[in-house]
Amino acid sequence: MARVLVLTRDLLFGSNVQGALTLAGHEVELIADVPRLQERLAAGGDGAIAPAAVLVVDLTDGELDGASIVSSLREARRLGSTRTLAFYSHVELAARESAERAGFDLVVARSRMAREGPELVAGLLARSS
Repeated sequence: MARVLVLTRDLLFGSNVQGALTLAGHEVELIADVPRLQERLAAGGDGAIAPAAVLVVDLTDGELDGASIVSSLREARRLGSTRTLAFYSHVELAARESAERAGFDLVVARSRMAREGPELVAGLLARSS
């Protein structure tokens, strides 16, 4: 079991991701905004997301700008060993490219996240072992 943070303001899709990951045995927390994410970051003693093994970021919400958020966290060394997974709308290829430049460990289409979320997280966890 791993702790997973999901940064999304889409409560319907976020709940679906949370449900699938919870059924796979993970502890999942939905986070709807950057201030809350920053609060969770501050909870880690060294400034990293210590309790989270994976951070999942919704790139379909332009107001969140997930690629910039993760890029900033990486530059500030606030992610620690936390793996990052982003999902984007399949028609928004620029979002995928931006996420790849930001250094996400894995970037997938939203439809793939819906189908394979637990397997994607398991793959990221296996890479960090």
